[in-house]
Amino acid sequence: MIGSIPFGFIIGKLHGIDIRKVGSGNIGATNVTRSVGKTAGKICFLLDFCKGLLPVLLLNLLVGRQVIAPPAGGVGAAAVILAVVLGHMFSCFLHFKGGKGIACAVGGLAAVVPLAALGAFLIWLAVFKLSGYVSLGSIIGAIMLPVLAWGLGFLKITPPLPLGLLLFFVLLALVAVWTHRSNIKRLFNGTENSFRKKA
Repeated sequence: MIGSIPFGFIIGKLHGIDIRKVGSGNIGATNVTRSVGKTAGKICFLLDFCKGLLPVLLLNLLVGRQVIAPPAGGVGAAAVILAVVLGHMFSCFLHFKGGKGIACAVGGLAAVVPLAALGAFLIWLAVFKLSGYVSLGSIIGAIMLPVLAWGLGFLKITPPLPLGLLLFFVLLALVAVWTHRSNIKRLFNGTENSFRKKA
């Protein structure tokens, strides 16, 4: 249920805007930033991030062990993250429509694989700064997260992840690419919205 709370929609309404009817029509932080403002966008991202982070931390508290510990921790963390992401994408408060779930997924993953999540965020930031495209950064960051999670475990920098949890991260990356399919088309067509200031 927590995943279905449409913070972007609520923030838009507080500013007298139906976020679904402006910009890209998405209820996520990117469209909130464009349509409402940078501060509102940051608040939206933080709230959506916490939608993923807090339930996984609560799971960790309830089971009394690290969330990546198999079998209960890994399976439980994956189930919680998936539930939150699906709730965000198909919000019961918005007739089962919603956002892309990136911030929610990052929040959940930050509780499970914080170093990999940080690395993916830095990759997103670098791509965004270089290209001006949030969508491109999100796609590349999502793809790189399971690679980073595996690599850190392989190098013994972090505990190795259970194979099932690693495959779940790959699934999340594929979902991220799928939810950005329209953005990918616009990127190839040169019509994707950019935050880069035009000369």
